[in-house]
Order: sequence, then C-alpha cells, then structure tokens
Amino acid sequence: MGNLIFKEKIFVTRPLLPPLKEYQKKLEEIWDNQWLTNYGPLEHEFQTNLKNLFNAKNVELFSNGHTSLDLALKALDLEGEVITTPFTFASTTQAIIENNLKPVYADVDDEYYNINPGNIESLITEDTCAIMPVHVFGNPCEVEKIERIAKKHDLKVIYDAAHAFGVKIENKPIVKYGDMSMLSFHATKVFNTIEGGALIFDDDELSYKLKALKNFGITPDKEEVRFLGKNGKMNEFEAAMGLCNLNNLDNVIHERSLIYNHYLECLEDLEDAGELKVIRPKANVDYNYAYFTIKLNGVEERDYLMDKLAEYNVFAKKYFYPPCNEFPAYDFERNTPIAKDVSDSILSLPMYYGLSLDDVGQICEIIKLELKNYE
Repeated sequence: MGNLIFKEKIFVTRPLLPPLKEYQKKLEEIWDNQWLTNYGPLEHEFQTNLKNLFNAKNVELFSNGHTSLDLALKALDLEGEVITTPFTFASTTQAIIENNLKPVYADVDDEYYNINPGNIESLITEDTCAIMPVHVFGNPCEVEKIERIAKKHDLKVIYDAAHAFGVKIENKPIVKYGDMSMLSFHATKVFNTIEGGALIFDDDELSYKLKALKNFGITPDKEEVRFLGKNGKMNEFEAAMGLCNLNNLDNVIHERSLIYNHYLECLEDLEDAGELKVIRPKANVDYNYAYFTIKLNGVEERDYLMDKLAEYNVFAKKYFYPPCNEFPAYDFERNTPIAKDVSDSILSLPMYYGLSLDDVGQICEIIKLELKNYE
C-alpha cells in the first residue's frame, strides 16, 4: 500500500485556470473601464462569443447556474407540475420548488442514467406544464423522444445542461434542444467562469423578460419594475475568466479525452470481469469528458472503495447521492428504483485538466488492489 499513497491529495476535480498573465490582462481592462458589473463590456464580449460558439439566437448570462435555472422557470410563467429526474444535483429540484411548482420524478434509464422517456408519459396529468431533463455526466438525454412527448402534450422542455458544455449530437450543440437550456459555469465544471451560468434559447420575448428578472425585475428599456426578479447578473470578473478559458477549451477537452481513455484502458480487465461498469459517452455524440464514473456492485462495495481510496489521498465522489426524492427537505414519491440503485453504487473518479496519466494509472492500481481485497 505504501508506495501507492499519493504525497498530495488528488481530488475528484480541480478548477480550470488560464495562464495568470492572460487573466491579468483582462483585469487591466476592468481597471481601465472602471466597470465591475451591470452589463459591462467583457460580459457583452463573452455573451457574443458564446452565441458564436453555439450558433445560438439568444444567450443570457447569470451569476450562477442555479439562478439561471430558477429564472428560466419564472420567465416561462409555469404553473402546476414539472416532470424531472431524481438523479441530479439538488439545484434542479429546488429551482422547481422555488417557483411554486411540484416536481414529479420519472425514473432513469439503466445505461446512461438520464430520465427515461418511456417513464414520462404515464406521469403526465392535466397539471403537468413542463419537463426538466438533465444531461447526466454530459451524456445527452433522448432529446428527440422527449421533444415528441412535449409536442404531443403541449409541454415546455427546459434542459439542465450543467454538465454538458460543448457537447454536440451529430454536430448540433446540445444546448439547441428544448425551449431553453441551462449551462453552469461553476468552478467544478469542464468550463468555468468561477461561478456563473447561462440560458440558451430562441424566443426573443424571453430575452427581454430575463434581462429584467436578473436585475430585480427592472425592464431594460423603460426601467420599470414590472416583474419580481432577483440580483442575478454576471460580473466582469466572471466574464473575464470565461473569455480566458474559452481560448483553451479545445485543448482542455482533448486532454480530458486522453485521461478518460487511459482510465478505460487501465480498468478494461475489471470491466470485462464484471467487477465494475464504466459510464461511457453515446456513440453519436461529441463528448466533453466531464466525468469518469464507474458503477460498482452495490452500496457497500462503493462505500468501501471510496473510503479506501481516501486512505491513499484519492478523493472520489458519490454523484448523486442520495437521489433528490430522498432528501429530508422534501416529501415526494420515491418509486424510482433504478435511480436509487445507481445513486447507491456509482463513484466519480478524479477527472480534470492537468491530471497526469501516471496518476490515473496509480489510481487504477489502487482500485484493482482494493476490489481484490474486498472479495
């Protein structure tokens, strides 16, 4: 064991930071402009760059991903029930509840752990107003099936695409699906602006309303408070970080792919033996390699491996545990057995730009050793 212990802690993620001199140049622009927030020039430049990157009609930027999701629901004036997944971060459910809507949980599929379209339609009632799927680990949901269901029942679709920055389906950006897509730019993500978030959508009327909602409800033309809004604007420091990180995005995703594929190579024998399952990207997808996640054979084995890894200074993470419909803060239907099983048995391993392939190999040796010991 001794020679496998890392001298420094290896965490599940590490924030992407640009070269310091590059960020300093942007800071000099902020000092020259004397403009820190409230729709500054860097925020506008970042917004334009994202529009071009996604070939998007509208992009609105926010202080964080959760505020983006919250205000997306508010802008759509929804009432009633929203069908969503329990296998997601707390933000997804909380945005629904904060808008006086009721989350209704559909179980997930057993391969990619996204919401299962086959489970959605039976949950639709006269109170259903929207579907909020999540592209879990950056793997796209079955967007075409979801779109057909939504059109049939006249429902809105808001995608939580927090994990899916840069992902494409057959060269179409994942954020182009649904009525709106939310991106998170939190420091833990493939791409970050320190904190921050965005909504991508086509409806021009929503742009006007969202500009107001993220500025205390003050309309951008008449400066009247016509809505109950929040302070959700992106500041210039976040925008500066985003602009710098965009410059290196292709290289970052390429390096993450090398890390991902090295994990695959090192763990291939364990997967072939049925000792674990790797969550892989879909075949028709340009993936962003957001996470490297494995599924173990039950909660006891998963927790054992996680604890053992920590003894070697490797800190993996349970994404997502427990499922949202088991949070003490909520009292909702728990009839989602696949989501429960997945939540109990998966583990995300360290995955970030700058993680060396040697470190990946060492982590995999630890996994092999400890799973053998577990037997």
